[in-house]
Amino acid sequence: MATINDVCRAAGVSKATVSRVINGTGQVKQSTREKVEAVMAQLNYRPSSLAQALASQSANSIGLVISDFTGGYFGSLLKQASVSAEQMGKQLLFADGHNNAEDELSAVHSLVEKKCDIIILYSRKLSCEQIVALSRSITIPIVTVGRLVPQEAGFSISFDQANAVKKAGGHLIELGHKQLSYIGPKPSTPTATLRLQGFHQLVEQYAHQGVTGKVCLSPFGFMESYQATKAYLESGDCFGTAIVAAADDIAIGCIKALREQGIKVPQDISVVSIDNDPCSPFVEPPLTTIDIPIKSITERAMEVAKQLIEKGITPKPEVYSGDLIIRESAIKHLP
Repeated sequence: MATINDVCRAAGVSKATVSRVINGTGQVKQSTREKVEAVMAQLNYRPSSLAQALASQSANSIGLVISDFTGGYFGSLLKQASVSAEQMGKQLLFADGHNNAEDELSAVHSLVEKKCDIIILYSRKLSCEQIVALSRSITIPIVTVGRLVPQEAGFSISFDQANAVKKAGGHLIELGHKQLSYIGPKPSTPTATLRLQGFHQLVEQYAHQGVTGKVCLSPFGFMESYQATKAYLESGDCFGTAIVAAADDIAIGCIKALREQGIKVPQDISVVSIDNDPCSPFVEPPLTTIDIPIKSITERAMEVAKQLIEKGITPKPEVYSGDLIIRESAIKHLP
């Protein structure tokens, strides 16, 4: 494979000249430009990000900060970001926020030091005020994914978390369920807060129809929800006739604990959840869930990143909603 040094030797010019031709910057004689371009075509040379960075002072890369790398949700995000970056001819550089605000800030600054053209930020722990302050403190644009932030913080693209829970719980109410329970994490992150708020709003909205709601706190995760459900049942409490789980992994752990106690899903209790994780159609029973279009959200975030890099145009914030995917974990309640 040809290198920039091969082009320099064949064209009889310096590396800086080749990089100016590649990036379209600086003053290069037309005859020299044509010669370099002809040599690159002859050698089938593909410019490296390093060569492009010589003139632009950029690493020709997009930075991606994620609060956590575990789970199918983040796997889908990473995959789509990688595909989009490759299509843009950019490197994708990752940084882990380790699920705390200080590390998320450090991750952003590490990508700034690497001279990324733009940073895609998926933050669980930073407040809106911190994101606004961060965007003002650096010269690189930030695209916030997964939550709505003030426009002065830059472009954000989010998912309507509260509405997802209302849609999931509303499906249970349409099936005749009135005694609902919610199992999900304490409201310590924007996502967890909005999903719990959505459940409370749903119960309040349908209270006049006799709908009631209980809350069982459980962290995200299969084992965590399994243990939380066991503890809840062992305390003598019950879930009613239907459960809204804050995520598919929570639903799966919960169903296992219910089954061990002789409680069948959906015959004895119906379960709906949020995420539409790739495993959700393959568990027993297959999960009725709200699909989060994370691929589309990430693809759109990368499109906006491209616009910002090339034109400096910041669109208005965007909010996506999810569709109900009906499977076998929720059935009609017969009084």
